[in-house]
Amino acid sequence: MSEFVREELHRFRATRGTALTIGNFDGVHRGHQHLIRFVKERATALGLQPGAVTLYPDPVRVLRPHEPMQYLTSLEERLELLRGLALELVVPLTFTSELAELSPRTFVTMLREELGLSLLVMGPDNAFGRNREATPEKMTELGAELGFAVEVMPLPLTAGAESAVSSTSIRKALAEGDVESVTRQLGRPYSLRGPVVGGEQRGRTLGFPTANIAVTADRALPAYGIYATWAYLGEERFASATNIGTRPHFDGEAPSVETFIMDFDRDIYDKVLRIEIIERLRSEAKFDSLDALLTQMHADVARAREILAAQP
Repeated sequence: MSEFVREELHRFRATRGTALTIGNFDGVHRGHQHLIRFVKERATALGLQPGAVTLYPDPVRVLRPHEPMQYLTSLEERLELLRGLALELVVPLTFTSELAELSPRTFVTMLREELGLSLLVMGPDNAFGRNREATPEKMTELGAELGFAVEVMPLPLTAGAESAVSSTSIRKALAEGDVESVTRQLGRPYSLRGPVVGGEQRGRTLGFPTANIAVTADRALPAYGIYATWAYLGEERFASATNIGTRPHFDGEAPSVETFIMDFDRDIYDKVLRIEIIERLRSEAKFDSLDALLTQMHADVARAREILAAQP
């Protein structure tokens, strides 16, 4: 049952000894960044190659499939962000029920043989493997036997007066529309991306043509409402205002992500659009009349323009 895991690891076979950390890294938030910095510091001191093994899908989704799982980042985004932290080795590993059943000994033996594991960096409350048997204490014992060291990262990072930064706390803040907390914990604005697809064309008839972004159903969305956003087409950045929600004025049901890009008139269907969420303007609402809706839309765009003008 371990051959599939070995084959995946073998594709990233290391050229020299490695300092590795293992986790989901959903969001690659400031806590993750703190851990990665520690891994890189220890790798440099020991002459090792710094790396991370990221598990996907989330173990919760595999082990408790009845529990819904909302991701802060797609696997592609996660790999981009981890590589952007100057890790020399970023290894995506498919989490399956078979992987969950591997003993810690079997798993770290493969990491040793395929990825050159010389140093394993863990968090103080970190545990992985079958029945979460791979605690720092257990790994230290195995490391002494198999030839790798184990170090525990210092206390986890906190975000100001908040508790430790975590993907769970970011999802909670996102669901509450607390963009400031989300940005602070991530260390960057939260973003969504996907191809631009056809919509109902209502925005165009109202004078506010929007780009409808096809966001995957497992992505965590912020609280429904209107947001000041930056829209990115490749490296180009544009001021925008984005509606995330069900469009209650038009009795919508399915949530959508619709972005009005200011001072813009190009056909971008099927192109990938990414938005960064900067500030929440208001919640969704159903208006008494179309005129009232239009008045609010003009005010929203003006406010978004003002907010973004003050951004670097």
